[in-house]
Amino acid sequence: MEKYLSIPVTSAGNQLISCNGVISVTSSATGDVTLTYKSGTAIVLATTQVDYSLRSQIQNEISLALATGWTNVSRVVSVVNAVTGVTIS
Repeated sequence: MEKYLSIPVTSAGNQLISCNGVISVTSSATGDVTLTYKSGTAIVLATTQVDYSLRSQIQNEISLALATGWTNVSRVVSVVNAVTGVTIS
C-alpha cells in the first residue's frame, strides 16, 4: 500500500510526498532536504532554516507512516521548519 506524507508548503497548501521507495533523506548546506527514490527521482523540500532538524523529522515521519496499518494512507506532518517549495527532478 502506498504511504504519503502531507507536508504544508508556504503559499501552496499541503503537498503529498510518497514514502514508498525512498532510499535516502539528505540535507544540504542550505538546509534543503532531498528525498531520493529507487527510481532515480528526487524531491527537494526547500526551507529557510540551516540545520538538520527537518531532515531528521522527515526520516522519522517516513518510518512512522510505513509502520501504520494499510488504511492509514496519509500522515499529516507539522514541520519544524517552514517548507517554502517542493521540486521534483
